Parts: sequence; C-alpha cells; structure tokens
Amino acid sequence: MIPVQGYSSKTVAVLGLGRSGLATVAALQAGGADIVAWDDSPDAADKAEGARAELRDLTRAGAFDDVAALITSPGIPHLYPDPHPAIARALSEGCPVDNDIGLFFRSFATDDWHGFDTIPKIIAITGSNGKSTTSALVHHILEEAGRPTQLAGNIGRGVLDLDPAHDGEVIVLELSSYQTELARALTPDVAVFTNLSPDHLDRHGGYGGYFAAKRRLFSLGGPDRAVVGVDEVEGRYLANQLIEGQGDDRVIRISAGQKLDGHGWSVFARKGFLSEYRKGRQMASIDLRAIPGLPGAHNHQNACAAFAACRSIGIGPRVIEQALHSFKGLPHRSQLVADRGGVRFVNDSKATNVDSAAKALAAFERIRWICGGLEKEGGLDGLLPAPTVVKAYVIGREAAGFAMKLKGVEAEVCGDMATAVARAAQDAQPGEVVLLAPAAASFDQYDSFEKRGEDFAAQVAQLD
Repeated sequence: MIPVQGYSSKTVAVLGLGRSGLATVAALQAGGADIVAWDDSPDAADKAEGARAELRDLTRAGAFDDVAALITSPGIPHLYPDPHPAIARALSEGCPVDNDIGLFFRSFATDDWHGFDTIPKIIAITGSNGKSTTSALVHHILEEAGRPTQLAGNIGRGVLDLDPAHDGEVIVLELSSYQTELARALTPDVAVFTNLSPDHLDRHGGYGGYFAAKRRLFSLGGPDRAVVGVDEVEGRYLANQLIEGQGDDRVIRISAGQKLDGHGWSVFARKGFLSEYRKGRQMASIDLRAIPGLPGAHNHQNACAAFAACRSIGIGPRVIEQALHSFKGLPHRSQLVADRGGVRFVNDSKATNVDSAAKALAAFERIRWICGGLEKEGGLDGLLPAPTVVKAYVIGREAAGFAMKLKGVEAEVCGDMATAVARAAQDAQPGEVVLLAPAAASFDQYDSFEKRGEDFAAQVAQLD
C-alpha cells in the first residue's frame, strides 16, 4: 500500500466504495486521515462500516464544512454529462476534488529514496486503443530485463495498492481519460500517448474535451521523456507542442505505418519491421512478423510504443527484441484461443469501438467476423468497406439492426455467442480466422467485455 501524504489529522471525503474507493480509504487512513464516505448503493452503510469510515450524505448542504478534499472513483461523472450530486456539492462549496491517481503521484516519493542508488521511475501510458497491451508489454520487457517493476492503474492493481518502491524500480501505469482528466497531480518520468479515436465523448463534452483529458498527462507536470503516436493529427500536434526545436529527442515519435523523417528520435513500423532512428541514423531494426503475441498493424504500434518507452530508460534493443518474442499477449486482445484444422479462433472482445475493431479486421486476411452488441455513437461507417471479412455473424439484442448497417458485408443474424461460434466454425475454411471483434459494448448481454470474451472461448472449446 502507498500511504497517502498530506492529509494527516484532516478529514477527507471519499465518493464511491467499490474496489478503487475502498483502496483509497485504506491508503488515506494509513497516512493518518479521518474518512467520511458516501456510496449510492443500498449497502453503503455496510461498506462504510467495513472500511471503518463514517457514512455521510455528501449531497446535502454543509457536507464539506470540515472536509479537506473529496476523492472520487473514476467511473463517477465529475463534469459531463452532469456532475454527480456529491461532486456538484463539493464544487459549489469550494472543496478540492481529486482521485486516487492524483493522490498516488503526491505520495509515491518518500524519504527512503535518499538511500537508493537509482531513483524509481514511473512510465504512464494513455490513449484510445492499445494502452493495455502497451502497458503489459512494457512491464513484460522490464521483467525480462531484470528490472524491478509493478503494473497498475486501469490494468492490474489499483495505484494505491502498490507496494512502496524498491531501489531502481519502474512503475508502469495504464491511465484512462477518466483518470487523467481529474487528477490534480500527474508527474510521470515517461508519458506515452498511443493514439486517439472517438470514445467516451459524453463524459468529456465532445472530441476536443476527450483529447484535452489525455493531454493533461503531458502538460500538468511535464515528463522527462514523451512517447507520442503521430498517426493522427492530434498526436502530431501534441508532439509539436512538446518540442523546443527540430531534433529535440525528449519526444520520441512513433508510427504504425509511415517512415518518420527528421533529426529527432523516432520509432516506426512499416511492412512488419520496427525501426528506430535517432539524429538521422538507424539504431535498431526488429522483424515483428514472427512475433505471435503481437499480430497486425495495431499491435505493431503497441510494440513501437513499448520499445520507445523502454529505450528511453536505457534498455537495449536486443533485450527488448527477446522480450517481444516471449510476450503472450493479453486476454481478450487479439488472443489466439484455438487452432482447429487450420482455422484460428481469435478473441478480441476488447474491440468495443469502431476504431479498435477496424484495426483487428486489418490484422488478418480472411475473417469470419463475430460482431455486434450495444452500438456506440458514431455508427459503423468507419468499419466499411471490410475487404478482409468473408462473412459476419452478428450477436446482441439488436443483432438484426446491427447487421443491416454492415453495408457490403454478407451478414448472418445469430443473436447469441453459441450460435455465432457454431455457424462461423461450420463455414470456416483452413487458413481463415474466426475473429470476435464486436465493435460494440457488451452490456446488452454481458456484464463486461471480459465475460463476453470468456463466453467466446468457452463456445470454441465446446466445438466438436
């Protein structure tokens, strides 16, 4: 646990008593704070009692009279489409609002560090797609390089659940826009921006607000090194804002399809090969095509981001290359679950939006595509045409309507996962891929994208 600094003998309010909220309560208490808490669930009193916190209705007038700060869980709206009533009350009464990420960055460094030979570092990764795989890949490379490391944030453990840092340790954090938008402290040593595509627009008041939330990771504290994907104009703008002139190698530009020119530091993938250039000279090259855990151009971008982040803290190219080959990938993200008679079954249930699904479809040549679910705003036009798709097998409560929007793609309405897997497996020919890449949220039929991916794998395992 990371004891929270700065609130000893003060009263701090915590909104939300889920996993993140309970970890925040414990870390604040370890730092000497007194806790009042509120949760909208019917068992709020039991949760507060279990956490040794006073239950207080934070929506009532005067609730923050003696409160030093309100700490809220990331899933609770704090601005758009409307602030939670407790947050609205804190804003109107002038009580500072923060989250566990802000507390972590304020509390991670301790006096013990004066005795370390090598000061710990933090690599923080954000972006629309690929941030989980990139974070896990950076963590894997560090482990393979023999560096002490912990993985947390939007993946793995909560940030305040981490162990106090060891000498020379590297903390890898995956951070969502919900987390970066509100945190009052963001001071990573290395900040990574993978890419940007429309997502969570209702929570950020539109695309510009969404980008602004991501940018805070680079602007609030100023990382020593920035790794920035430049395949979208927003990334090119961000990289430009961070440099002091051409050749400024504090910014490492990355791309998943174009050669990057200039005299700075760049890492890019073209035709399956990763290249590192610095000051106009090629420093390294890796053949990514034979790495089974990183199929497709979108995963090649993840490899570039992870390579650049690890190079920025001094890990050599050959060590990184060896680690890439041993990376198994993440569940529900281009995960090979079976190979039956030359037909591969790939679980990319995490492809919940059009952009991530399009990247998954581009990773293979002949696809039996299982898609559908709770459609997100913006429609499906970004997926079409889909030249790699032989046929689509549509699931979800609104499967028929979803199928009708797949213009130019042969589609069969299946409704549920069992039917879709069975029909796709029956039709598939050797060399083809049965790919779950829903391009939609899971909540019409499943509690999470993980549950959806687990059902896919279970149905594949039951095939005759």
